Amino acid sequence: MNILVVGSGGREHTFAWKLAQSGHCDNLYVAPGNAGTETIATNLPIEVTDFNALAAAIETYQINMLVVGPEDPLVKGIVNFFRGQKEFDKLIIIGPDQNGAQLEGSKDFSKVFMNKYGVPTAKAKTFTATQYNEALSYLESQDLPIVLKADGLAAGKGVIIATTIEEAKEALKEILVDKKFSDAGNKVLIEQFLKGIELSVFVLSDGEHYVILPEAKDYKRIGEQDTGLNTGGMGAVSPVPFAQSKFIKKVEEKVVKPTIQGLKSEGIDYTGFLFIGLMNVDGEPYVIEYNVRMGDPETQAVLPRIDSDLVELFTAAGNKKLNSFSLKISPKTATTVVAVAGGYPEGYEKGNEISGTEKQVNDTMVFHAGTRISEGKVVTNGGRVLAVTALANSIQEAKSLSYNRLKDISWKGIYYRRDIADDLLAYSS
Repeated sequence: MNILVVGSGGREHTFAWKLAQSGHCDNLYVAPGNAGTETIATNLPIEVTDFNALAAAIETYQINMLVVGPEDPLVKGIVNFFRGQKEFDKLIIIGPDQNGAQLEGSKDFSKVFMNKYGVPTAKAKTFTATQYNEALSYLESQDLPIVLKADGLAAGKGVIIATTIEEAKEALKEILVDKKFSDAGNKVLIEQFLKGIELSVFVLSDGEHYVILPEAKDYKRIGEQDTGLNTGGMGAVSPVPFAQSKFIKKVEEKVVKPTIQGLKSEGIDYTGFLFIGLMNVDGEPYVIEYNVRMGDPETQAVLPRIDSDLVELFTAAGNKKLNSFSLKISPKTATTVVAVAGGYPEGYEKGNEISGTEKQVNDTMVFHAGTRISEGKVVTNGGRVLAVTALANSIQEAKSLSYNRLKDISWKGIYYRRDIADDLLAYSS
């Protein structure tokens, strides 16, 4: 089977790494890929939303399976594009169509969906720019902290947790008036703040059935002790020790089942990943958000724990046979630590040479994200540059392996948090 992975980040390198292990994978391509995918696949210089160029590549390389990594092409209708052409009838596509992708593409849509199908979530109200004064009045009546969310895609940076009314009003102005997030901020959700412990549960659906993948906890803030600006993610851990089987069963019954049934009721044939961002509030799950793809860096912690053949899993999803697929999960713990360019998530340099990634260490994996090859050298090409994942029998052991491996890797301005997984050690002692 010939497989094409769309994307260029750590998530896509991890997909490629896992797919390449399958005996069913004959030829593997990544578009556009990075320096890491180049070592295990053929990179194609095609942007993720250039659907015509992707179609040409699929025909040229006789692609049988298309795995869509990032959210942008899904929201822009990549699945609809291929499903609308007879020559791609037999192409297995992992990713939902444009209707399904609204669960991530519009926070207002997803909130209405959750309320309609009884999925537990925080109460919220949506406002447009023409309702700015009404939104200000609504803010005055709410408890603090309060959460403000840009409605559309904002590269993981469109959520603001305001602890004072002044901060909330400023955030509202930035989103609706100043257009800080461009068209993503045409609407804003003002949402109740939920106090609890955050985690993510991942589901693969074939439109009829589903399998629940390993859960993960990620770390969004740039600074240690969860301080500073929000990022795309500075690390992840799987499994999550406070998410025992009893809690995951609640997630399945109260969140997963009504979500899958709701999609079917809406006439949405959802084949792909469903990333459910949750808050564990006194043992009860509340949905913070849906994403319609795997997370990054959570993928780097989740996929190494899947012992099943990933091509077989995706083939079952494409053929609507997930109900007969027996997913095998490793009991081991995976810790992922992300190393970023100095200055991220604000201004940062590109093009700095990276050293030390070629070293092989048992039970550790280096997944590239913002990297490229320049004059035969691996250089930085993004804010989140790479991630180191370790697999071990405990959080402490995995954490130590990740950080020891990072000591070998360097570039000008490298930065990473030193406290990933520290908050979970108490649960495992």
